[in-house]
Amino acid sequence: MRRLLLLRHAKSDWPADVADLERPLAARGRAEAPAIGAFMAREELRPDLALVSPAKRTRQTWTLIASALGDPPHEVEPRLYMATADTLLGLVRKTRGNVRTLLLLGHNPGLEELARGLSNRGDKSALKQLAAAYPTSGLAVIDFAVADWGKIKELTGTLRHFVTPRSLGARHK
Repeated sequence: MRRLLLLRHAKSDWPADVADLERPLAARGRAEAPAIGAFMAREELRPDLALVSPAKRTRQTWTLIASALGDPPHEVEPRLYMATADTLLGLVRKTRGNVRTLLLLGHNPGLEELARGLSNRGDKSALKQLAAAYPTSGLAVIDFAVADWGKIKELTGTLRHFVTPRSLGARHK
């Protein structure tokens, strides 16, 4: 079995004259990301490897959740920045065999399209939430009954969880 965790960065700020790549987290994002990290720790959703977009908001999100997960290995992966679902799936399929649980921390619309394109069964409530929206700090947990990442195909995943700060009861600051 392989498990894929797809995490959209926490809510970002939009300061004037700041390039998109350098946009930081907003106060709401800094409050919500730890709730997702705590959920991941409680559910034992610790990645063997996290691939993180180079955008400032994704790196800050990683910093806020990593300590709750015991600081698992991570790599900043430039191809994650504003990647399409096809690009993301290509990265997943090239993942090393010793990685059983992979986290991609990136952006929409690519993450949302990938999650929907891979998930055809699973928790009915999670599937309904995923179909409705993929907000910031949204986390999809998808399991695959394969031994090799390269064998993952569309609509073969089982969606175990789709959580958001709102579904976890996180308060916005």
